[in-house]
Amino acid sequence: MPLTADVAAQQVQERLRSMHRLIYDIEAERGRNEQCIESILRAEKTAENSPTAEDSGSSQQQMQLKNLYKNGLNAAEQEERVLRAALSRIYEIRAIKNERRIQARHAGNKETIGCGALMKMLLSAAQTLPLHVGRVGERAPPLCGAVPADGGHVARAGDAVAALVRVSDKEENWILAEVVSWLPAQGKYEVDDIDEEQKNRHVLSKRRVVPLPLMRADPRTDEHALFPKGAVVMALYPQTTCFYRAVVNRLPASAADPYEVLFEDSSYADGFSPPERVAQRYVIAIKEGKGRAT
Repeated sequence: MPLTADVAAQQVQERLRSMHRLIYDIEAERGRNEQCIESILRAEKTAENSPTAEDSGSSQQQMQLKNLYKNGLNAAEQEERVLRAALSRIYEIRAIKNERRIQARHAGNKETIGCGALMKMLLSAAQTLPLHVGRVGERAPPLCGAVPADGGHVARAGDAVAALVRVSDKEENWILAEVVSWLPAQGKYEVDDIDEEQKNRHVLSKRRVVPLPLMRADPRTDEHALFPKGAVVMALYPQTTCFYRAVVNRLPASAADPYEVLFEDSSYADGFSPPERVAQRYVIAIKEGKGRAT
């Protein structure tokens, strides 16, 4: 059932109200956590200044510390639950707005975006891509950072992809595109060139379409979900909507940082361009097909 503008606005408002309440809950939980930490620090300091002999006093101190640690752990877990609930509301709002945008496009209300505005939009999309925040011991899921999609993955309408399209009789390029639909009978995608000035729609086999990451990886917790230094990748060339072959020169230092890559470019003596910064969202595994910066 199509999501009307009024229904979408109502759903967004409901989630915003829920977010408002959750923000107060987060602050309250953070305050409790701070109190727990302060109590633990005081108790540890008292224990350090006490005699080390195993007397009744020291046993009581050890029991008190254990209880404080337990309370601190419970408080931290409760804060995590509230934070994850708030993140869920944010993702729900993103999904609602994306669904409305896709419906507007299908209805023929596709807004023309200038080159400068498009570049800003792509940067914003990369910076606001959800960050994977896993639990202890949890591995980053498919399409988080450099983790590839599952073999049976089918990108959804509105998902960003790299698509190998023919630009002339002898040339093919990897372009940034958006999925319009999946055609199961043909096993093909229908995609739109993200550069709206081109106004091109393509029907492509699955091997010519690479889904872009749906989440960013945090180098501090999920370094395995990043391409290693020296890896050959495809990366979106700055200020363009085309992917080219590149070599990872430096990994992101934080979740907000981009990769530093060297694009293959025969116009330079060593065959590579100077270092360029490319967001995680636009660095993907290498695929066959033309892909050199020109």
